[in-house]
Amino acid sequence: TDRIHHALWDNMDPAHRFYEAGNKFESAIHDYYKEVDREIGELLKFADAGTDVLVVSDHGAKRMDGGICVNEWLMKNGYLALKEQPTGAVPLAKVKIDWPRTKAWGDGGYYARIFLNVAGREPEGTIAPEDYEKVRDELIAGLKSIPDEKGRDIGTEVYRPEELYKEVRGVAPDLIVYFGSLYWRSVGSVGGGKIHTFENDTGPDGANHAQNGMILWRQAGGTPGVRQLRDAKITDVAPTILDILG
Repeated sequence: TDRIHHALWDNMDPAHRFYEAGNKFESAIHDYYKEVDREIGELLKFADAGTDVLVVSDHGAKRMDGGICVNEWLMKNGYLALKEQPTGAVPLAKVKIDWPRTKAWGDGGYYARIFLNVAGREPEGTIAPEDYEKVRDELIAGLKSIPDEKGRDIGTEVYRPEELYKEVRGVAPDLIVYFGSLYWRSVGSVGGGKIHTFENDTGPDGANHAQNGMILWRQAGGTPGVRQLRDAKITDVAPTILDILG
């Protein structure tokens, strides 16, 4: 159910920029979900009335309007410097970064992870610890202001990890960016020379991950019917299962 969204969302969704009415794969996602539903029905034959059944996902899906080349934007705005420019678009890991002239770099993916080159934390840090929040604030404002290819606001959301998580450990990014509220993905490659792209750097892709997934729960001995779970979160799934298991 994940891969088919990425492969065929643009064939299904009239709002997608690459949708063509009447294409041969227009009903493929719908037809595939019918098949998945049939398979789940077959599995349910093995679950008696004393069995709890959960169907859960770790994310949802939505159309992808395009990609924001985050490292190209960081270079253009003086946050990221390279020792030499590549001849074409390549992953950031394959170029030589000029660390003494670099303040930040980013990762591609369904959302962007922005890392700051902080003195005392990174080997060749350039941002004084007392300037850390000032640079984060600058980046938040700048990243939110990146428009689409026609200059229109796309509604980008930028988060500090400590705003989202009770505890931040390890190599958490300094900022988490949902370009266009996840209608745009983050493209991490450099050398393309443009901020907007409509070709994914990791292969064809018509969909992006979305904020809301699914939690379906048939309780043991429960009466048939549908009740919507309000404000459920992905972190509720594990403790629910542990509670069922006693």
